[in-house]
Amino acid sequence: MWKLKVADGDNNDPYIFSTNNFIGRQVWEFDPDYGTREEQAEVEAARENFWKNRHLIKCNSDLLWRMQFLREKNFKQTIPQVKVGDGEEITYEIAKTAMRRGAHFFSALQASDGHWPAEIAGPLYFLPPLVMCLYITGHLDTVSQGITYTVIRNEDGGWGFHIEGHSTMISTTLNYICMRILGEGPDGGRDNASARGRKWIRDRGGVTSIPSWGKTWLSIFGLFDWLGSNPMPPEFWLFPSFLPIHPANMLCNCRMVSMPMSYLYGRRFVGPITPLVLELREELFLQPYNEIIWKKVRHLCAKEDLYYPHPLIQDLMWDTLYICTEPLLTRWPFNKLRQKVLEVTMKHIHYEDENSRYITIGCVEKSLCMLACWVENPNGDYFKKHLARIPDYIWVGEDGIKMQGFGSQEWDTAFALQALLACNLTNEIGPTLKKGHEYVKDNPSGDFKSMFRHISKGSWTFADQDHGWQVFDCTAEGLKCCLLFSLMLPEIVGAKMEPGRLYDSVNILLSLYKNGDLAAWEPATAPKWLEMFNPTEFFANTIVEHEYVECTASAIQALVLFKKLYPGHRKNEIHNCITNAVRFIEDKQMPDGSWYGSWGICFTYGTWFALGGLAAAGKTNKNCLAIRRGVEFLLKSQRDDGGWGESYASCPNEKRIREITVCTLRYYHYTRQ
Repeated sequence: MWKLKVADGDNNDPYIFSTNNFIGRQVWEFDPDYGTREEQAEVEAARENFWKNRHLIKCNSDLLWRMQFLREKNFKQTIPQVKVGDGEEITYEIAKTAMRRGAHFFSALQASDGHWPAEIAGPLYFLPPLVMCLYITGHLDTVSQGITYTVIRNEDGGWGFHIEGHSTMISTTLNYICMRILGEGPDGGRDNASARGRKWIRDRGGVTSIPSWGKTWLSIFGLFDWLGSNPMPPEFWLFPSFLPIHPANMLCNCRMVSMPMSYLYGRRFVGPITPLVLELREELFLQPYNEIIWKKVRHLCAKEDLYYPHPLIQDLMWDTLYICTEPLLTRWPFNKLRQKVLEVTMKHIHYEDENSRYITIGCVEKSLCMLACWVENPNGDYFKKHLARIPDYIWVGEDGIKMQGFGSQEWDTAFALQALLACNLTNEIGPTLKKGHEYVKDNPSGDFKSMFRHISKGSWTFADQDHGWQVFDCTAEGLKCCLLFSLMLPEIVGAKMEPGRLYDSVNILLSLYKNGDLAAWEPATAPKWLEMFNPTEFFANTIVEHEYVECTASAIQALVLFKKLYPGHRKNEIHNCITNAVRFIEDKQMPDGSWYGSWGICFTYGTWFALGGLAAAGKTNKNCLAIRRGVEFLLKSQRDDGGWGESYASCPNEKRIREITVCTLRYYHYTRQ
């Protein structure tokens, strides 16, 4: 049975290291002897129940770790449940009892190091590349003990881009390959999964129309020829800094993906051609593999995957690189330059790996960087350090084993603590608040001014300290928590954070300040027209950093509170930042009174942040039209049962669409908040 372990790591292991003794780390361990028969049966019942209802409710409820924590703490709810009948008055005492009951239950779910565990998965193209990487490197068995790969598949036989989405070529192809690697035959899998998935692919012309990222992974795996992919020249990393198209101007996620992809492309790396690879070549293509004209499939993309069509200027750029540049760079004497550039690219990869303790910025980058290190030296320490950090991405639920985008420990804990503080139950849940306070205070430090990185000293990450990547709304929420705790008795919640560390956090928030708007990871300084060179067909706005309502609103709330407590520190800068940030939020309001949310679903989410930011800045229903319009939007969008819901489809369509299933909003809001 699987067991969640917290703050787990071996400081004597030469291939794993931590900046804070692994505080915040959450990893799953498989122990066949763990749990009683009754407990094991409870887990199997949860898994079977999910399977039976997978088309109705596609998100899991994270039951496995919740059952484990409540069992280990021997939690028994002692506050009686209250029910309000139709027409019955909701009194203060009834509401308070319900709140206390929820707060005590939520406190019981806190981990021993002070954070709240949570899954942040959902996209279905995360796990297969990791499995493919481990298959290529010969290390699949070292991490696959007890693996249970539950097929979250659509009724048409395919897999969606995420659990709620329609079937796509990239997810269906990668998950089909993953199933075959894990031992399912061409006609295997529960509910005839393999055959149905293969039929979905072949009915749409085979895998030649897989998007660009899929073409890259298939080329690596030996199921595609690199001639069928658009060029990814690693020479890009030598561009002079004055050019607009320069690594320093790229969104950090895009930059981190491009590094290992360009390295593997520059090496034209192909994994071992095993009997399984040869079988897959026959299963996934309509024509014989050796008869495919690869140059004709470079620009193909299945209509199910096409969200961002490439503009003509981008295709012309790819064609120029393909026809003119690549033939030169792969021949003497220019191939000498390529070899040098590959060394420079690996230097960047190693730098990023070291500064994230080999977690990397996210799961897409993790598999690619790990493979690049293996290609450079299969027996080297770099690759072994990557292997040691794979558990940081694995999550297990009643729906099976998944790969997370990255952890969300800091983000979840910041909002959990603010919710518990709002309950005003300090005398009842003091130990919970103290543990949470100690966890949040343990924020990252460091100042990386080279390798295209922004400063990070004083920031918080989205995950844990070892992750190392500053995120600015997480920094704002972490700062807000520490400021709120500084107003409380240290005998109850622990010592407050030192002013110098608070100043560092304010400094990094102000470092992002441009015209009042704040980005998520790094300053949004690059021209937006660079987005026309976005090479991915299934993402938009991925090339450069953008400004976000949510990040800006979080910063307003933190800076307003900081200004009250430390009125003399950078007074004018903070005042100007708040004033311009309010103006930015007001300008971003939609005609219906809502705000678009980029990091959750979607208009409900964005409106929640925007109204919170405006209210913190002193705006009210009386003096602010934007607040009145925002409140009106929320009142109009309320459901008949009193709650709110929204479909994930609001995000790509950029207009509010009411929920398809109630679980959609619950799932995405839970993983983000």
